[in-house]
Amino acid sequence: MPMPTIYYIRHGETGWNAEGRFQGSKDIPLNDLGRTQAVAAGEILGRLLASDGHQAAAMPFVSSPLGRARTTMELARGALKLAPADYSIDARLREIGYGHWEGLTLPQMQLNDAATFASRQVDKWSVAAPSGESYASVTLRMRDWFDSVRADTVAVAHGGTMRALMVALGIATPLEAADTPIGQGVVYVFRDGGLTKYS
Repeated sequence: MPMPTIYYIRHGETGWNAEGRFQGSKDIPLNDLGRTQAVAAGEILGRLLASDGHQAAAMPFVSSPLGRARTTMELARGALKLAPADYSIDARLREIGYGHWEGLTLPQMQLNDAATFASRQVDKWSVAAPSGESYASVTLRMRDWFDSVRADTVAVAHGGTMRALMVALGIATPLEAADTPIGQGVVYVFRDGGLTKYS
């Protein structure tokens, strides 16, 4: 059976994104730009689905349980003229947990725990924030999620989970993925072992 295509949208911008604060499991709402980005992503998605011969209304849509992802999903679906709330939630798509570092900027993280911060700078993939998750563990749950997908699917989630999916699918090495910026207001398509960004 061919691998399903994933149309992947990172949630729109939040106030903490704008301030450079790490969100993780914290439920931070979209700001005005983030809401605009979510609609833009929905419009891009509509064009992609049409060009791929998909009926948007017949596609599975799945979101992270976090509010910033759910709001992005609902605004994107609205741009497609679909019922905003008609999608599923999968906890495996939640963002990487940053534990005690949630709400902090990079300089604050370094002040908070200089030793762990230094270790993580050397190995972002395997070293977790204090009481948080490592990218390596998120990669396992993203692989588990992908293996459960049975059809081409629209997913709305996070930058960290997308990096983990890139590694889970062999598209990037941990070193490459850890430093890959993940855009907002765009759509990424995982297809046939590759990844393409549409804006």
